[in-house]
Amino acid sequence: MSENFEKIFETDKMSKRERVEATLLHQPVDRVAILEQLSYNPGVISMYTGKEIKDFNYTLDDICEVIRKTTDLIMPPCAPLGKDQLTTDDGFIFQNDNWTRWHVSRPFNDEVGARDWLIQQTLKLHEQTFDRDTVRQEYRDYMTDLQSKIGDTVILNYSYTRMCTVYDSIGLEIFTFFHLDYPEVLNDYMQIAVEQELQRIHAVADKALTPVVLIPEDFATKQGPIFAPDFLQKYHREPIKRLVDAWHEHGIKVIFHSDGNWKKAVPDLLACGVDGFYCLEPNCGMDIVELKNAYPQVVWSGGVDGVNLMERGVPADVRNTVHRHIYETNALNTGGMFVATSSEINPQIKPENFKAMVEAVGEIVNPDFVR
Repeated sequence: MSENFEKIFETDKMSKRERVEATLLHQPVDRVAILEQLSYNPGVISMYTGKEIKDFNYTLDDICEVIRKTTDLIMPPCAPLGKDQLTTDDGFIFQNDNWTRWHVSRPFNDEVGARDWLIQQTLKLHEQTFDRDTVRQEYRDYMTDLQSKIGDTVILNYSYTRMCTVYDSIGLEIFTFFHLDYPEVLNDYMQIAVEQELQRIHAVADKALTPVVLIPEDFATKQGPIFAPDFLQKYHREPIKRLVDAWHEHGIKVIFHSDGNWKKAVPDLLACGVDGFYCLEPNCGMDIVELKNAYPQVVWSGGVDGVNLMERGVPADVRNTVHRHIYETNALNTGGMFVATSSEINPQIKPENFKAMVEAVGEIVNPDFVR
């Protein structure tokens, strides 16, 4: 195969796509692949584009330029959100702050109001029509347009069960009472939401566009899962398994994401068929070296501490951490690991630390790798 491909380092022997696929298949790589979300850090955007960035006055194209120069696999980029307040049709008020968004208020203040709201959301989902050809074409157009902006970097797009969406929308305190008092309402919503996502998957899944997707469903704190095992089985694991099975039908791998410490849930999630995990927070007890060595058949990513190390540390410590991850997991010979932060590249991360993370990957190549 021709070596006329986009390189991050001059020593690269594999294309980004080849490296990502080899990593997913637990095969040797020339170097470890890099995964990130690069939408949020003005300093990083400035460093790699050479532009003077004030506050968040950069564009999607600027983000994509940095993606091409630094990553093998990327979560879809998004331009800064601005600082406007947003009111939805159903009465939620959100505050944008360029790189994040939070609830200002909800159109209800108790579990009864949450019930009524979710019943309406369920009715709206039932009323929606599904045009397979249109959905497929819109997805293809989005993916090919984004691909044209990010070069050879592989896209890690999203797939949702919407369980996280529900409890985030309702708020955890109200949701605690709501799901106990009105389980049938939650179940009705989850059933139609998952069915619609399955329809979408079978319409859009195309390995030529990307070989891997991410299911992001936060369900844990630093101490462990938020919800009881029986709740997670019904509303979390069963939907995840259905989505994973659907993506697998099309030959596409699935990585699962949650913040927090969900180590005790790893066996249950593996039973759902997921191929790997992202966002391993060391401060929550999720050490990527320990996890990859304990579960060598799984793909692991996101173990570079995004807070104490990337926000407060120095480049030498970042390099040492990345080197440890690569050497102590034998990732060059076994694949199965993406270097990534545990927090995405948020505004607080020092640009020089992100640069050190990227460069540290290029400093360790596989001397035994043969194309």
